[in-house]
Amino acid sequence: MQIEYDNTKPIYLQIMRLLNYKIVRGEYKPGDKLPSWVDAGLMFNVNHNTIARTYLAMSMEGIVNTRRGEGTFVTEDQSILDELHERMKQELLQDFVSEMNRLGYSLSEISKTLDEYIDGMTESIQK
Repeated sequence: MQIEYDNTKPIYLQIMRLLNYKIVRGEYKPGDKLPSWVDAGLMFNVNHNTIARTYLAMSMEGIVNTRRGEGTFVTEDQSILDELHERMKQELLQDFVSEMNRLGYSLSEISKTLDEYIDGMTESIQK
């Protein structure tokens, strides 16, 4: 997998976000084992120490649990996963609104555009 990293943000946080996406989307389910530091390092094309830092940060948020000698596993605590899902939704909305605002759109224009987009998506799904 070829990943383009943003030079303005720490790589371990970018990898954490990618792994969180996979968890929220269900690619890694509660209790699933994450790749080893070495395997994940190869997957993300980074040093395994970067993965260790990523997993540590995820562990500090309760998203994963590390079992000595066994590996790193997605938490089975659904409340933590629900909170992660909500936080990611809010971050995406904030990024979207901020970017639209930087392009000069007012909040009412953003809201109207989003409503129109959703209405169009709903119509295409119903067909």
